[in-house]
Amino acid sequence: MADVEMWESKEARKAFISKGKAVLAKNRDDLQGASGIVAIEPESGDIFTGSTLGEANEAAFKVYPDCWLYFVRLDDPEAAIPLPTW
Repeated sequence: MADVEMWESKEARKAFISKGKAVLAKNRDDLQGASGIVAIEPESGDIFTGSTLGEANEAAFKVYPDCWLYFVRLDDPEAAIPLPTW
């Protein structure tokens, strides 16, 4: 089961989102021209892309089952949310 601290602690969620944003910024040039959704595992810096949230999750789930990831729309980085893979 994914760590429940992300639901319970605003500080943990804020730190997780900050790390996710940093990984996205670091890889922005590599993602230029890509569309869809990116799933980011902030600790490792691993990135998984898909044209939909489901596709990005499916790619990430193979490596990180039941783990929190930071999902971001590439065309609108403000449309982002931490979710556990499913």
